[in-house]
Amino acid sequence: MTRSAIELTVTAEDRRVAWLATAAVGLSLVDAAIPSPLPGVKPGLANIVTLVVLLRYGWGTAVWVSVLRVLAGSLLLGYFLAPGFFLSLTGTTLSLLTLGLARHLPARWFGPVSLSILAAFAHIGGQLLLARAWLIPHDGVFLLTPVFAGAALVFGTINGLIAAKLLADTPAMDSPR
Repeated sequence: MTRSAIELTVTAEDRRVAWLATAAVGLSLVDAAIPSPLPGVKPGLANIVTLVVLLRYGWGTAVWVSVLRVLAGSLLLGYFLAPGFFLSLTGTTLSLLTLGLARHLPARWFGPVSLSILAAFAHIGGQLLLARAWLIPHDGVFLLTPVFAGAALVFGTINGLIAAKLLADTPAMDSPR
């Protein structure tokens, strides 16, 4: 019996996605280490990477980086397939769908900051909807909306400003936007 070896070809795009996902996972770990006054209120530092990737390399690459971040981050933090994993995945999915639609809006009015704010609202909205549907089957969960919306506005703005600065300071390397 002979064994045939399967050889995978690793492209420059594969390496880029791996490095960007690594950066996003690292920021997720930093996020997890920051004390939070309320569960679910986090800066979302990894979203800075997602924004930069979206605006530099396109939506498809941003999806890859984000999905890898959610999977690897949940494995490293020990909540893979726990409620926190599904909350993160739901928030990330709605955030990515929002960014996918919003990237077609006029860039003059929808740059990194406004995209970041939209993504932050979509993320927390998805998490609240999942929490209501699955974890806390009571409409009282929506009483937290103003607190989460305020956090989304503040952190979305800060992360968008950081992403804008990074985009302005670093040269684009073969970006297909």
